[in-house]
Amino acid sequence: MMEIIIAVAATLVITAPVSAFIATAYRKKVVEGKIGSAEEKAREIIDEALKTAETKKREGLLEIKEESIRTKNELDKEIKERRAEAQRYERRVQQKEENIDKKAEAIERKEASLQAKEENLNKQKEEIAKLNEERVQELERISGLTSEQAKEYLLKIVEDEVKHETAVMIKDLEAKAKEEADKKAKELVVTAIQKCAADHVSETTISVVQLPSDEMKGRIIGREGRNIRTLETMTGVDLIIDDTPEAVILSGFDPIRREVARIALEKLILDGRIHPARIEEMVEKAQREVETMIKEEGENATLEVGVHGIHPELVRLLGKMKFRTSYGQNALKHSIEVAIISGLLAAEMGLDVRVAKRAGLLHDIGKAVDHEMEGSHIQLGVELCRKYKESAIVINAVESHHGDVEATSLIACIVQAADTISAARPGARRETLETYTSRLKQLEDITNNFKGVDKSFAIQAGREIRVMVVPEQITDADMVLLARDISKKIEAELEYPGQIKVNVIRESRVIDYAK
Repeated sequence: MMEIIIAVAATLVITAPVSAFIATAYRKKVVEGKIGSAEEKAREIIDEALKTAETKKREGLLEIKEESIRTKNELDKEIKERRAEAQRYERRVQQKEENIDKKAEAIERKEASLQAKEENLNKQKEEIAKLNEERVQELERISGLTSEQAKEYLLKIVEDEVKHETAVMIKDLEAKAKEEADKKAKELVVTAIQKCAADHVSETTISVVQLPSDEMKGRIIGREGRNIRTLETMTGVDLIIDDTPEAVILSGFDPIRREVARIALEKLILDGRIHPARIEEMVEKAQREVETMIKEEGENATLEVGVHGIHPELVRLLGKMKFRTSYGQNALKHSIEVAIISGLLAAEMGLDVRVAKRAGLLHDIGKAVDHEMEGSHIQLGVELCRKYKESAIVINAVESHHGDVEATSLIACIVQAADTISAARPGARRETLETYTSRLKQLEDITNNFKGVDKSFAIQAGREIRVMVVPEQITDADMVLLARDISKKIEAELEYPGQIKVNVIRESRVIDYAK
């Protein structure tokens, strides 16, 4: 196409000068009329130019024709390719439609088959339900039990099996847990107890003063009883002078006053001069000695335990605890032992030994003033510890050592355990006969109330309860659960030091006679 345009332009370019030339020749011919040969030459040039233009034109037309033919061929080829591709797509769509039609037919066949199967299943269900009903009726007729009764019977069998398996599982788990816990606890407690060798002295509310002779009794009584009245008035203690040979009994619930009276009376006996003025002098002197003794005892307790920095007033109150007893157990000795055991347990567990000892030593500090002030020894102890700026751990240990308040630290738990260990040692504390017998009777009554228990016996001073069960009512698996239930009820209803062993015994006997 471009070549055609170029040819036309060339033709125009060539034609324009030729025309100009012709016009010039014509003007020359007209004007000059002389140039004949020039006109002929011009014609030749024009003819030549026309031939050249015609040639260029034909060449341009040929090129345009070839280009149009080539373009047409390319278009035809592209159209064929597009048509072939469209045909392929059409065949593919037709194939997919055929596949879809086939699948639709297959689904229709499956639906028809499923519907037929569903109808068949419904018929079978109806037949099965009918047969099941007939079977149940026949079973009820044969067994003589209704379906509900049979269900209860089966559930009872399953329940018994599950109960047995549960009991076995509980027994195994408890045995493993108890074995591990007992082993570790015994190691800690035994190690602590072996390292602590504190004496246990059961004290009473009386003191006995030995006399050199029975003649001294009359001198103690004095003329018309003035000496004994003065001594009792000054000390607040009752003097019992009876037929006991060469002895005077001092009776009083305040151990400090009783100690003052004992020291004063011993000094009067040694001095020999017994009269009201001398009695007053000796009582005052004995009071000063007891105060000094209280301070020394408190300091000795802190030194023995190895606790320092305690407020002097708390040290004095510790010394007063020497003259305080709890169930016959000396309060200061008990506190020292609790401090030592707490320190040993804390060392075994990797805790602060000094804080544990401090908490153990002060855990019963309220007992030094509970007969003088209102409130329990725990409340009074907490108030004293707060007043004299003890740490929060020590205060919580004092407050929680009887379980009234939740322990917030391991040291508080250690003090609680050490307190129980000290109090539960055989011979550490005394109980009245009534309390002892009442506790044993309550222990037996609790166990006798359980179903299947034949009889029970509290032995080992109430540390063990031996339970005899009826073998026809209690199986071996039931024994595990029964022992657990008895233990839980004893824990909930009884208060006791230490622990109580529940020993359940099931015995089967067969008796026959040879005749």
